[in-house]
Order: sequence, then C-alpha cells, then structure tokens
Amino acid sequence: MSVKPVIHTKAVIPTQTVIPAQAGTHFKRRTIAWVPACAGMTGLILLLWQSIVLLCQLPSFILPAPKEVFITLYQQRALLASESLPTLLEIFLGLLLGIASGCTAGMITAYFRPLKTWLLPLLILSQAVPTFVIAPLLVIWFGYGLTAKIITSMLMIFFPVASATYDGLQQTPPEWLALAHTMNARPILVFFRIRLRAAMPSIASGIRIAATAAPLGVIIGEWVGASHGLGYLMLNANARMDIAQMFAAVILLIIISLLLYFSVDRSLKKIVWWA
Repeated sequence: MSVKPVIHTKAVIPTQTVIPAQAGTHFKRRTIAWVPACAGMTGLILLLWQSIVLLCQLPSFILPAPKEVFITLYQQRALLASESLPTLLEIFLGLLLGIASGCTAGMITAYFRPLKTWLLPLLILSQAVPTFVIAPLLVIWFGYGLTAKIITSMLMIFFPVASATYDGLQQTPPEWLALAHTMNARPILVFFRIRLRAAMPSIASGIRIAATAAPLGVIIGEWVGASHGLGYLMLNANARMDIAQMFAAVILLIIISLLLYFSVDRSLKKIVWWA
C-alpha cells in the first residue's frame, strides 16, 4: 500500500483589482456615445425653434430666428468673450468655496454628534430662504464686485454638498466599522480612512449638483446688481429689446454650464474611480 505524499500549498485569496485606466476608458466610450444624442437633440430644438418663428411670424424683438442669434453670436464674439470672463471667475470661485464649505459642514455635523442638533437646522435654514431674497442684501453689504456673486453661488451650492456629505458619512458599511473597532483604530483614522472613503460616491453626486447650480447662482447675483458679466449683458439687452444678443448670451451660458458639468464629472470619475 503506497502512501501519497502530502503537499502543503499556500492558500491564495483571489482579489479583484479595479484599474483606474479602465474606468477612464469606460468614461470616454460613454462620452463618445452621448455625442450623437446631443447633436440630434440640438438639431431638433433648432428645427422646432425655426418652425415656431416661421409659422407664427414672430418679429425678432419677441423671438429671433436661430440664424439671427448665431450671426449675433459671431459678430459680437469679442463683447461676449469679455463679459463672460467675470462670470467664469465668479462661477469657479463660487464652486470651489461652496464645495469646501459644504463638505466641511457635512463632516462636522457627522463627526461631532453633539453639534448635530444645532447644525442641521442651520443647513435646512440655508435652503429655506430663497436666493432672490438674499441677493439684494448681499449687493448692499458687499457692493457690485465679485464678492456678492460668489456668496450667492456659494449659498446655492452649500446645501446640496453638505447634505450629500452628511448622508454619505452615515452610510458606512457596519462591518467596516466593526473591523476597525476590533483593530483598535483611532476614531480620527476611522473617519478619514474608512467613513470618508465610503462617502466619496455620495459626495461626488453632491458636487455634480453643485456644478449645475453654480452658474445659476452667479447669474442671479449679476441680475440683482453688477457692472460686468453675462447676467448684466442679458439685462442690458432686454432693456434695449435686443433679444438676439440676449439669446446669444444665454447660448454662451449654456455652453459654459455644459462644459463645467462634464469637466467636473470627468474629474470625479478619475478621483472616485471605484464607484
């Protein structure tokens, strides 16, 4: 009777690795797939717009034709470019400061539980008051410069980011926290290395919402009181019944908003690549 030798092998636990480059390739493919849909939707809107102008025989001071708007966009490109620079700066600063303040407020509310009772009503109150009510006061307090528009944009961004941060930090898998507790991990390390990492997909969703709200907050601030910017140009065009120029400014603002959103979305896909 022969005895087979026993061979001791080392157990290998398979691990699943997610390569960030693969996530970036997937994002590029998805973005390319959206191009025909966006082009088709834009063509449909322009066709509907032109049809309304032709069928209803609307004058240009009520609804200009798309051709007239694009001619104005080209002829006044220098004016539109110069007026868009202050708006771009206000959007950028408002977005950065709004994200920073919102994330900080959400982290403080989630980490310091005794302050939760005091901070949550303030977060809700920040959204309960309409921005149009606060914007005139900000112009009175801070003048017609950049500060009032940046604060207006921050107020619109603050609540979505703070709420997304707080909710994400409350949804950490319990088994992760239990494992950290058995390893006697310090609370500050658990917060930053486990809870914050688990909350990143939720925070990213709040930042995407902030990217769409930042231009709106800046334009509201420029409507209330400004001496430069696309919102200021829209008000002047409306007062002079130059509707083609106003539509040109609106189209430029739409382009800025779309580029901002897709840029933020692409950056978040690279940062939060595991989500």
